[in-house]
Amino acid sequence: MKNHPIKLTSIFLVSTMLFMNCASNDIAEVVEEEEVNESEVITGELHAAFAAFDTEETDIYLINGGADVTIETTGLPNHETFYWGSNHELYRAESGSFAGTPSTINPNGTYTDMRGEARTYDDSFTVATNPTLANNTTSTSMGLIGIAVSGAAIYNDQEGSGSLDEAAATLDWTGGHIGPDVYHYHLEPHAITNDDEDLVGILKDGFFIYGRKCNSTGGYPTDLDSSGGHSSTTQHTTSSEYHYHIINEMYSTTSAGDVGYILFAGPYKGSL
Repeated sequence: MKNHPIKLTSIFLVSTMLFMNCASNDIAEVVEEEEVNESEVITGELHAAFAAFDTEETDIYLINGGADVTIETTGLPNHETFYWGSNHELYRAESGSFAGTPSTINPNGTYTDMRGEARTYDDSFTVATNPTLANNTTSTSMGLIGIAVSGAAIYNDQEGSGSLDEAAATLDWTGGHIGPDVYHYHLEPHAITNDDEDLVGILKDGFFIYGRKCNSTGGYPTDLDSSGGHSSTTQHTTSSEYHYHIINEMYSTTSAGDVGYILFAGPYKGSL
């Protein structure tokens, strides 16, 4: 995952010119033109919020001259959970039923899906370095909708095998489970944020999502839109920018009682 495409064309071109100093003017002209047209020279900077991401589990880098940023993840959470299995150093015993748990996290980052096919936990997406609000919202879908600072996936408020109510008993202490593929969060991940302003991660439309409190006021924001977003300063900015918060509305379920707060139900406000 760490071998992202850093462009080394300029180094290559210098070496080529040194070893081909007897080449024709035509070749020299081609080299000069390629240098001028180099489109992957990075001139921008990563957003300061990316410093909060675990560098062992995620790899984040600019592409397209700094216009876009790619976020790659191993998909492996960096914290304790029941789903690591009792032989792992990050295993955490819990009293929940965890009925129907299909498997534990494989530290090698691989698993076998319901069809018996080998799969990997790693995932990635690319977003604009400076995301903008779209004219129309977009509903979230099943599967990964974002990447958390821990390296684990963020999912919405639905469960592939049925409603989240039915799967609530399998959620661990930090609102995550495997169910049935990669480990992912549905609820406020207490291993990352717990009734505070901490950064949770980034969603696929390029906007960051924070805990239930807002750094600009120190309290629960009162101006959130239907997606849990608003514009204000954060601990990572000196100017106002749009971002999401976990909405401070308790999620309750008939199968396990009050178990936390939905992490993100959508819709996305940014462009996908």
